[in-house]
Amino acid sequence: MMMKLTFLGTSSGTPTRHRNVSGLAVQTVLNADWFLFDCGEGTQHRLLQTPLSLHDMAAVCITHVHGDHCYGLPGLLASAGMGKRTKPLKLVAPLPVWEWFEATRRLTDLHLPYDVTHVDVEDQALVYEASGVRIERHVLRHRVPSHAYRVQVQTRRARLKADALKATGLPPGPAWRALQTGEDVPFNGTLLRSADFAETQIDTAAAVLGGDNAEPALLHDACKGAQLLVHEATYTQEVLDKVGPGPMHSSARLLAEFAQATEVPNLVLTHFSARHQNEEGMAALMAETREHYQGHAFLANDLDVYELDSAGKVTVTRA
Repeated sequence: MMMKLTFLGTSSGTPTRHRNVSGLAVQTVLNADWFLFDCGEGTQHRLLQTPLSLHDMAAVCITHVHGDHCYGLPGLLASAGMGKRTKPLKLVAPLPVWEWFEATRRLTDLHLPYDVTHVDVEDQALVYEASGVRIERHVLRHRVPSHAYRVQVQTRRARLKADALKATGLPPGPAWRALQTGEDVPFNGTLLRSADFAETQIDTAAAVLGGDNAEPALLHDACKGAQLLVHEATYTQEVLDKVGPGPMHSSARLLAEFAQATEVPNLVLTHFSARHQNEEGMAALMAETREHYQGHAFLANDLDVYELDSAGKVTVTRA
C-alpha cells in the first residue's frame, strides 16, 4: 500500500441519512502523517469512526469556499486543540476560508495550543512538500474558485542484486545488509562495492482529488501518470441536462468520458445529489459510468477505505 483514502462524506450540498458532506482523509506508507481534503460539517464525527488521530493530521486542504466543503473546519481544529495537539498544522485553502476561520477564532474565543499556517491555494501550484510527498493544486470550473489536489507519494529502497552477490561466494548475513545500506565490504582480498550490488528501487503512486467542477477536462495535465481519480459526479447526464448549467457540477457521463480519454486506470465517483442516493439512483450512475469508461470504476460510500499500490491496483474495504 502506498496510499490509503478514507471517505468521510460523499453527499453533495447537505448531509443525508447515510452520507455526510464532503471530507476525505489520505494516509501514506511513509509515516503516521495524514491529510484531510475538505471538511464539511460533521467531518469530525465521521473521524471518530476511524482509527485516525487529529494529532497526526499534517494538513487540511480545502477545495473551495462552499459550506459543504468547509463548515466543519473550526470545530475540528478546536477539538484537536482540546485534545492537546501541539504539532503545527498547514491549512491550504482559498483566502476567504482563512479569513472566515480567523474571524471565527477571534469571535468565539478559540485559543489553539498549536500554530496554524495558511497556504493560499491561489498563490502557488505546489502547496505542500515533505520527504516523499508532493501536493499540487489544479484550477477547476465552478460557481466560485475551486481546485483539485494531486497527491504524489514516492518511496525509495535499496534492493540487492542477490544473484550477483551469490556469485561472489559472500554468504547472506550482516555483510549483505551492510551493502544494502550503502557500505562497501571487504571479502576475500577484494572490496565489494555497494554501488555494484545494490540498486535503488523507486515506487510512486499519484491520486487526483477533485473539488466541485463542471469541466473534468481541466484535469488533463493533473492526471498524467496518476493511477486514481476521485471526482464529483453529482448527477446523471439526464438530470444535469434538466437542472441546467447553473449548479456547475459534473455528471457521471462527463466524468467517465474524460477518464476514458485520459486512460486513468481507476475512477472513484463521489459528491452525489440526494436524488440519486437510493438503490435505483446509484445503479443509474454506475451504468452511465460503465457505458463510457472501461477502467475500474467505484461509487464511494461514507467510511469506505481505498488502498492504492505503486502498480496502480486499488483494493476497497467497504464500511
